[in-house]
Parts: sequence; structure tokens; C-alpha cells
Amino acid sequence: MENTNKDILTAEQEEQLREPISAYVEDIQKQIDAMRAEGSTKIQTLRNELIHVKNDKTLDAREANDRSVAIHKEIEDAKVVENKHKDEIKALVGKAEAYLKANYKTKYLDRVNASCDAQLAQAKQKYTAALDTLKKEHDANLAKLSDKHEIKDENYVYKNRQFDAKMTYQNELQEIKDRRHEAFTYQYHLIDNLRMSRFTFGQKQAQKWENYRYTFNKKQFFLKNGLYIVIVAIFIFLAIITPVVKHTQLFTVTNVLNILQQASPRMFLALGVAGLILLTGTDLSVGRMVGMGMVTATIIMHQGINTGAVFGHIFDFTSWPLVGKALFALLVCIILTTAFATVAGFFMAKFRMHPFISTMSNMLIIFGIVTYATKGVSFGAIDAKIPQIFIPKINGFPTIILWAVAAIFVVWFIWNKTTLGKNLYAVGGNPEAATVSGISVFKTTLSAFILAGIMYGIGAWLECNRMVGSGSAAYGQGWDMDAIAACVVGGVSFTGGIGKISGVVVGVLIFTSLTYSLTILGIDTNLQFVFEGIIILAAVTLDCLKYVQKK
Repeated sequence: MENTNKDILTAEQEEQLREPISAYVEDIQKQIDAMRAEGSTKIQTLRNELIHVKNDKTLDAREANDRSVAIHKEIEDAKVVENKHKDEIKALVGKAEAYLKANYKTKYLDRVNASCDAQLAQAKQKYTAALDTLKKEHDANLAKLSDKHEIKDENYVYKNRQFDAKMTYQNELQEIKDRRHEAFTYQYHLIDNLRMSRFTFGQKQAQKWENYRYTFNKKQFFLKNGLYIVIVAIFIFLAIITPVVKHTQLFTVTNVLNILQQASPRMFLALGVAGLILLTGTDLSVGRMVGMGMVTATIIMHQGINTGAVFGHIFDFTSWPLVGKALFALLVCIILTTAFATVAGFFMAKFRMHPFISTMSNMLIIFGIVTYATKGVSFGAIDAKIPQIFIPKINGFPTIILWAVAAIFVVWFIWNKTTLGKNLYAVGGNPEAATVSGISVFKTTLSAFILAGIMYGIGAWLECNRMVGSGSAAYGQGWDMDAIAACVVGGVSFTGGIGKISGVVVGVLIFTSLTYSLTILGIDTNLQFVFEGIIILAAVTLDCLKYVQKK
């Protein structure tokens, strides 16, 4: 259909608007290219050649060295030429960018955007008219029919025609969107050549924002962020009603620090579980690991001689120095939790046992051993000087938070900068493909469980310091669900191979903050489980929807 709207530019008219701008910048570009030929451009070519020489297996060591020395000499000569023209090129780049700033938007981009707006209005009008026409035709056809099968067929045809009209409209909208995007990005194509892809910070941000707008999809956005939006709304609601109900502010500096302090040991547990979920696994024994670690740490760091016995034996570490006791307790916690985690990982990796079974077995075994060994007795407080050494409060700031920050950085580094991290994503995404690629699924799975065990041990030891002891086999009950829930809410998918450390951190903070907020409001602990369950259900539902859509 021929365009009759004069406000809508044809492709030829758009090209004519852009041509003088392109010609001006390209003329400057030619001058710059001529000066770069024996400078920057030559340096880049020589560097590529140097890489080729280093990787060329047909050259012996002497030939490769001689060629490398010659290339380095040429690079140095080219750098002299580059420095000679540096100021002149900078001036020309500035001249071209100043011209683009003064002319590109007013003489080209604004005209294209206005054309797109007119085209959008026309597309909407055409779509509305098409639907009206289809409705009239459908009503006229129905008036002639009496047979229910014919009416059913007519309704089916009508729906198909509506769908076709909608698809045509959506295609037009996408064409308009593409046109806007191409008009915007063309200026950066010109700048890209001028700057040799070295954009300024402002130019990078402008391109990022435009690319976000261009790729933005409302449905995908709400699938990805809908749960967070609801949770933020919940916190806003809690922040409003808390002063009314309890006559106190919710998010004060003190409360925020308390939340971060409580979240720190849990961060270790969630970071450990996250690696297992990345492999489509899980760990139901986290809570019992914490209980075992708390008992172990409390016994070793106990203030005075232990009043409780372990398998009938009373332990006495009173002669040990405080730092020695604390570090020994940390070591034993890590050894125990890592040993049990490794066993669960071995059964999963070697026998393809579902982690639900192997970790549930761990949960029962750990709880049974610790309860039988200690008769379920709580071992009281640890020496109060130990927390003051390892997690002191400095001007009111709880340094236990720094332990969590360090853990976040370490696990982020492992996930993103090491071979193990890459293998975790590969095995979690597609274990068969990973095996074909030469990745050991067994070693990767076992390594994930070992890392998780180490994190559990440190987390339990930190919790013992935070609570100043009081270790018992029952401690940590429900922490496994908290850790798993934090990972799921944070976007670590049970479908495997999807997740970020930042999401885990957000998940832990969300659940810790929610629990803390509801406690301040005086909400019963049992009802808090209801809130937690609803959030988990919503998070997993959204995760499943994203997975189904991707499939």
C-alpha cells in the first residue's frame, strides 16, 4: 500500500537527510585514516601479526624470536608516527563530534522520530480499521447462518483473521522500532570509526540505555522482576505501618546493621547451596550442618570446662590460647561439614543419585549422630573474648559483615573467573554436552559439594561467634529451607546453569529483612513461615514460566 502521509519519510528521503552529515564526517574520517595508516592502524596490524607469530608452530624458536624482535621494532616506529599526529587527530575527532552534536539530532534524528510517530499513528489507525472491517464482515456472515457447525467454523475463521491482523500490526510496530534504533545508532557507527571503538563514558551509557529500550520486553521484564517489585512493595508497606503499630521506625541504621549482621552467616550457607542448585541439585542437610558446626565450635571455644559430654567424654580446652581455640574450632567445623558434603556429592556424582536423597540421608545421619553423642544437651556459652577478637564491633559497626563480603567476592571470583566456575555453568546447563566437551561431570559435581561444605563450616563457626555459643543439635533447623529459598528468589534456577552471585546476595537480604521486619511487628513465627512459603512458591512459578517460555 502506497504511503499517502507526507509526514512519513520514505527510505530515500531518510537517506537524503543523512547524506550531508555522513559526507561531512566521512571527509574528516578520510583525513584521520590517512594519518593513522602508518601509526595506530599499523600498530594494530603488527600486534595481530605478533600474535600469529607466537602461535605459528611452523617457526622454530630462533625464527619466531627474530620475527618478534623485528615486529616490535616496527611497532615502536609506528608509535612515533602515532604520537606525531596525536594532537591533530584529536582535534579532527573533536571537530567531527561537535558537528554531529550540533546537526545530527536536529537535522536528522528528530525528523526520523517524527516520521516514526506519524507511522505509528497510521499503523494503529489501520489496525483499528481492519478489526472494525473484520467485525462487520463476521456479523454479516453470522446473520446468514443457522447451523451451529457453520457458526463454529465462522467463529474460528474470524479469530484467525483477527490474529493475522494483529501479527501484521506487530510487524509494523517492530519495523518502526527498528527504524528508530538504526537512526539513533548510526551516529555511534560514525563515532566508532573516529575513535577506533574507544567511546567516552557518556557515549557508552547512551548506547546502553538505547539498547535497553530497544530490547525491552514488558512480559519478560515482569517475569524477571515481578517478584522483586512485589517484595519491595511489601517492605514499603511494612515501613509505613510499623511506626503506626509499634511506634518505631523500621529501617533505622541500627535495624539495617542488625539485619546485615544476622544475614552474614546465612550468606555463607546460601553461597554454598547456590553452587549445587546451579548443577540442578540441592542440599537438605544445611540446617543439620549448622547444628553440628555450632556444637563443635561451642565445645572447643567453651568458657571453662564443658559441662556436657560427647560420647561420654568431657572436653577441656581451657589451657588453650583463645586464638588457638577459635582457629581449631573453625578448622574442625570445616573438616566435618566438608566431609559430609563430599559424601553426598560422591553419591550424586558417581551413582547419579538425586541430591534430594543423598542430602536427606546426610541430614538424618548428622542429626542422629550429634543428638546421640550429646544426648541433645546444649553446651552453653563460649568465651566472650573470642567474638571480640574475630567479629568485633567497631564504633557500632559489626565486622561480621566483612566476613560475608569476603565470601561473596571469593565465590563470585570462583564462579566467574575460574575453570571450575565455567564448568559449573556448563554441567548445570547441559551435562551431556559438557561431557562431550571434555569436562569431568564427576569432578565438577564433587568440587561444588566440597566448596559448599567449606562454606557451611565457616558459616556455622561465625554463627557460633555471633550467638556467643549455645550450640545444640537442634540449632539450625529450617536454615536449609532459608538458604534454598534465598537462592531461588535470587534467580538461581533449578533448571540448572542459570544464576548470579548478586542474586543470591539479594535473596539472603530479602529473607533476613522480611523475618526481622515481621518479628518487630510481632507476627507469630508460624505465620512467618506462611509468608516465606508464598514467596518461594511465587519465585519457583516464575522460574518455571521462564523455562517453559525459553523451551
